[in-house]
Amino acid sequence: MNALAATNRNFRQAARILGLDSKIEKSLLIPFREIKVECTIPKDDGTLVSYVGFRVQHDNARGPMKGGIRYHPEVDPDEVNALAQLMTWKTAVADIPYGGAKGGIGCNPKDLSVSELERLTRVFTQKIHDLIGVNTDVPAPDMGTNAQTMAWILDEYSKFHGHSPAIVTGKPIDLGGSLGREAATGRGVIYATEALLAEYGKHVKDLTFAIQGFGNVGAWAGKLIHERGGKVVAVSDITGAVKNPNGLDIPALLRHKEKTGKLIDFAGADVMNSDELLTHECDVLIPCALGGVLNRENADNVKAKFIIEAANHPTDPDADEILSKKGVVILPDIYANAGGVTVSYFEWVQNIQGFMWDEEKVNRELKKYMTRAFHNLKGMCHSHNCNLRMGAFTLGVNRVARATQLRGWEA
Repeated sequence: MNALAATNRNFRQAARILGLDSKIEKSLLIPFREIKVECTIPKDDGTLVSYVGFRVQHDNARGPMKGGIRYHPEVDPDEVNALAQLMTWKTAVADIPYGGAKGGIGCNPKDLSVSELERLTRVFTQKIHDLIGVNTDVPAPDMGTNAQTMAWILDEYSKFHGHSPAIVTGKPIDLGGSLGREAATGRGVIYATEALLAEYGKHVKDLTFAIQGFGNVGAWAGKLIHERGGKVVAVSDITGAVKNPNGLDIPALLRHKEKTGKLIDFAGADVMNSDELLTHECDVLIPCALGGVLNRENADNVKAKFIIEAANHPTDPDADEILSKKGVVILPDIYANAGGVTVSYFEWVQNIQGFMWDEEKVNRELKKYMTRAFHNLKGMCHSHNCNLRMGAFTLGVNRVARATQLRGWEA
């Protein structure tokens, strides 16, 4: 099942639980606006090349729309629609005043030079500058983009609208980016994990963890688990997978990866098959990479008691059903990985106020938001007698539906 079909299915289930009117259900599903633009640039050799850029703006009932811009050759409109919709529910679950959006350009950033990427980003910004805005739609980095991409968007947008640091989040610190933003998603995952484990009288330091995907989010999650005394027994990324039943030395593994560019050949671990990571013996499994990795084929073999969805949509609905029957507790993506957008919100607030916070304050506020959101989510589970995924979806959908009705939009 693709990401859009799975997201729509979860939304409809939440709408049924909440008893939403069919008119409002339909209006919440349809995106506010879909933008598609042609971006033609001269390459370094003087030839012209065209790419398709797009932005899906899903909902703005609770505030400006918010979401990443990805540069990827297989940018799929269905997936982007799903991710824009997920952002609407995610920002509502975290209780930050945003709606959802997502966008990108169908290109392979590895095939473009830095100057070509800059030209492409600036042309894309020129095409959409009047459809985004500090109080309209605030982009952020995603797959294939980074702080530098955001700096180019900020500069190009400011040529039309004056200095506007709050137009994008995930910027370089020197241009108004927030301290703590780089670690935010991984740190939020740990705060979410701690809130969940506390319900079961458990602590990070007493458990074993397996992390699939050792990029920014997975590496920060691993580092923070290690600092808290938890044992990370297996990790994987696109270069391979390593394991150590006594716990990996995460700081040393990160140094090894930085030096060699890969996980394997690390002295403190044995190599393992990447496919086996998801079914490896551990207490807590944290998928941090692609969507749909837990499916009908492997769900039965999962040994973890808890799954923390740091990636977007890592568990497809078939796997969800199988894992629930096994008694595996799944902390859903629209809550578990909301740390990134929460600190993006803090960055936007700092830019609007022109007053920057220290990192300690950012992390303290993030913990407060993640812990509060978990208790609100659990409240919905108790009210509607549902699992954590439906607790999160009913919490998010209910907040957006209420905002929509209060504005008088649902007629």
